Amino acid sequence: MYFLQAEPIYVISFEEVFWGALLVAVTMAIHAFGMLMVLRINFYLKSRLDKKTGLMAGLIPIMFASCFILLIHLIEVIVWAAYFYWEGAFPNISIAYYFSLNEYTTVGSKFSLPLQLRLLEGIISSAGLLAFALSTGVLFRLATTFLEKPRKFLGKSNKSFQ
Repeated sequence: MYFLQAEPIYVISFEEVFWGALLVAVTMAIHAFGMLMVLRINFYLKSRLDKKTGLMAGLIPIMFASCFILLIHLIEVIVWAAYFYWEGAFPNISIAYYFSLNEYTTVGSKFSLPLQLRLLEGIISSAGLLAFALSTGVLFRLATTFLEKPRKFLGKSNKSFQ
């Protein structure tokens, strides 16, 4: 006969909520600053490539922005991983980073946080969703700008694309 083991009682603590809110604030501050840098550098690249008429001249700023946005996301995950490692949730920073990246992207992993930090699994996923939404908005803006001038890159007028 099999008996179900009772789960330990989980109670959300103020400390857990505090650290979750602080980590989300840090994540979003890094992301907002990063997105401003992406737009600023993109503006510079466009001004330098404005006289060029090839397709690559239009794609280079978008490719750069995509790579830079990915780097910003990876830096944000480092913040979460450092916290989890500092709390002793994982034996080394590599596992903490792997866990954080999987939770940040909402993929999930075979690892889980200790009971007293479980709320942070959902909070890191929420932070990731917020950051990806902002990144999507920035990339959408850059792609729209690129597609508004197809005649420049494809040799056709704007009217044929409407």
